[in-house]
Amino acid sequence: MLNQNTPKQNLQSISSAQASRRKMSKKIKILTTISVIIGLLLGYLVFAFVASRIIAESHCACDATCDGIFPFTTVERICDDGDDVPNRQRVQPVAKPIIYLYPKENINVSVKLGKPELITTSYPSYIDGWEILAHPDGTLTDLNSGRELYSLYWEGGNGDFGVTSDGFVVRGADAAEFLVEKLAILGLNARESEEFIIYWLPKLQGNEYNYIRFASMEEINDYMPLNVEPHPDTMIRILMLYKPLDEAIDVNEQELAPTPNRDGFTLVEWGGSELE
Repeated sequence: MLNQNTPKQNLQSISSAQASRRKMSKKIKILTTISVIIGLLLGYLVFAFVASRIIAESHCACDATCDGIFPFTTVERICDDGDDVPNRQRVQPVAKPIIYLYPKENINVSVKLGKPELITTSYPSYIDGWEILAHPDGTLTDLNSGRELYSLYWEGGNGDFGVTSDGFVVRGADAAEFLVEKLAILGLNARESEEFIIYWLPKLQGNEYNYIRFASMEEINDYMPLNVEPHPDTMIRILMLYKPLDEAIDVNEQELAPTPNRDGFTLVEWGGSELE
């Protein structure tokens, strides 16, 4: 069948088709431009998110949580022992503090650690404090479990102690003799001193030398306040800080406080920490 369209109609059809193609091409260009813009925005957001986390982590102290510039970029930085963290004392665990109680008569005693968030290990399990029946010979009864104990045990993290200009430099081979002498001055009895030495001597005697310092009562109380009811008449808290050395260093000999008298209800605590 012959095409009945006139030349004018054919031209109109061609023009209409070309206009449709131009409109389609324009739409495609617009959509392409929008896609490119969206892609660039997403790329920027991803870059900003990652950069914000990196910046937050680089300015974040060890074992802390820090907020980034943008939402959802909070980071928690956990440092290993080998992390090189300039101008900052590394986090140091405070090991094996154990607490003895010696009342003059059988009494119920409440013992609370002032910063329980620092506790990493405890026995009996520390849940809002320890409730204890204490006997004059040092025997303890956990009122929650009925179990008989001779001490309360805890360990903590986030110690912030360092080498100072005073202390002692002790050969590993002389560590036992040194501890026997100093622990007696600090107020431990024979049994407490033996338990201290049995735990810490293996960590000291294998070193060529050891830097040793006994933390002050102020340092110990600042790190872990101890709240006891009824309040002890005598409180002895010992925290040995030590650092293995390949060779001797010069320090001023630490002057220890006079040996305390164990008058009335007495609490004794000892522990230690290796300095990084």
